[in-house]
Amino acid sequence: MDTRRKSARATTLLAALAGIAAAALLLGVAELAAAFFTARATPVIALGSTFIDFTPGWLKDFAIATFGTGDKAALFVGMGFTITALAAVLGIAALHRWVLGAVGVTAAGLIIVASVLSRAGASTYDALPSLIGTAAGLLALRLMIARLPAPARAAPDAPPAPAAARALPGGSSRRSFFAAAGITAAAAAAAAAGGRALGSVRNSVEAARRSLRLPAPASPAPVLPAGLEAPVDGVVPWLTPNPDFYRIDTALSVPQLDVDTWELRVHGMVEEEFTLTFDDLLAEDLIERYITLTCVSNPVGGNLVGNAKWLGYPLRDLLRRARPLRGADMVLSTSSDGFSASTPLPVLQDERDAMLAVAMNDEPLPLEHGYPVRMVVPGLYGYVSATKWVVDLEVTRFADRTSYWTDRGWSEKGPIKTMARVEVPRSFGKVAAGTVQIGGTAWSQTRGIARVEVSVDDGRWEEVTLAAEASVDTWRQWHHEITVGPGSHTLRARATDPAGGLQTEERADPVPNGASGWQSVQFTAT
Repeated sequence: MDTRRKSARATTLLAALAGIAAAALLLGVAELAAAFFTARATPVIALGSTFIDFTPGWLKDFAIATFGTGDKAALFVGMGFTITALAAVLGIAALHRWVLGAVGVTAAGLIIVASVLSRAGASTYDALPSLIGTAAGLLALRLMIARLPAPARAAPDAPPAPAAARALPGGSSRRSFFAAAGITAAAAAAAAAGGRALGSVRNSVEAARRSLRLPAPASPAPVLPAGLEAPVDGVVPWLTPNPDFYRIDTALSVPQLDVDTWELRVHGMVEEEFTLTFDDLLAEDLIERYITLTCVSNPVGGNLVGNAKWLGYPLRDLLRRARPLRGADMVLSTSSDGFSASTPLPVLQDERDAMLAVAMNDEPLPLEHGYPVRMVVPGLYGYVSATKWVVDLEVTRFADRTSYWTDRGWSEKGPIKTMARVEVPRSFGKVAAGTVQIGGTAWSQTRGIARVEVSVDDGRWEEVTLAAEASVDTWRQWHHEITVGPGSHTLRARATDPAGGLQTEERADPVPNGASGWQSVQFTAT
């Protein structure tokens, strides 16, 4: 009995291994085949994007709050565990009844196909890699299951092993199973590596981006004043380097757009519909401005905010050409990956420097930040304004159209709230008792920062020294000296903007229109 149980347990484990190897081959072959199609045909990316689309808003908020810009890596890890577990279950099902395993693998393949076809711009042909991968996975699973040794039987009248577990003629042995499983795993790895290699060889977008020469702006950025940065070690740079600029979007795979084929369609409630090519865009009078962007998911004191120099075409000039009709109050911008944002029309027509940006910090937009063209709008959270890889602008009405995040419960207009952030000392950090240098950053785009105050251990509020201001569209740094004795301390900060007054103390979560409240930092003096 013990021998039979051990044998049955070992066979079950091998069947689970067969399921995992078959799933790896399915995805690897599909990845290889997808290299000859579009990025939308890649199964893992399509699955992940579909998962994001159907994830409840509270879970997305939790992921961003917990993992920040690592939310996509966390998603891939979670998907890996889930796929592995499901594949193991299907392998065991196939051992006991082949039809169950086959139906399960087929159903998984159809789910992948549906995910691929749900992507914006996908065609029927984009489903072929997933179908080819599913066929390869089914065949590999069948061959491996057929080579599993039958469990040992204690008596001649014991029930026979399942049909699928009996070996093909002459093929029953653990050695033949491991050989088949090893070949399957090697083929899966080779297919996946080949798919990535072919994709990188085929894709020359990054090389084209690096070689792109941008025109000089018709309106250069204003000369920056001296004293923009707080003289305190640990305060973030006033200008955020491109690699350090936060990235929050719904694209698991960064879109690879060719400037030679990129077009922007402008249509809807306008007197003139038209299409812009990239060359058309570069031929316009471009402006260059320093603008701070903020993600609506940024918690109080969070780091989902950055400041950069942008080069682009003013959206007010583009809309002046389109001539919106009476009654229009919104522009629905759509990305090449299907993301959409609803921006109030008046915001794009006023004197703020909302633009179709083509460069960031004196270089063409990085791929992950929207190359070749993205929207940059001062004063609004990114979820209603900062569409990357933008390909469509529809002038419409809030009453008629909705966008990606407003469909998920976020507010329609998303003006940025006034915020002060403490950067030195860090939360739960240690400092030397006595005189302590503190510093941070405050922002209130389109309104500016008039004053920042701090309070230590619930004491009186003290006004800090503000660094120079580049413009009301950029953040502003601050610094101060405090004196503390040994022990634990709490530091709070708040800002005042000239238009809205004092930053609200009321605590609010990011949903539905941005976090609010005064940041508190606990630190220890020794």
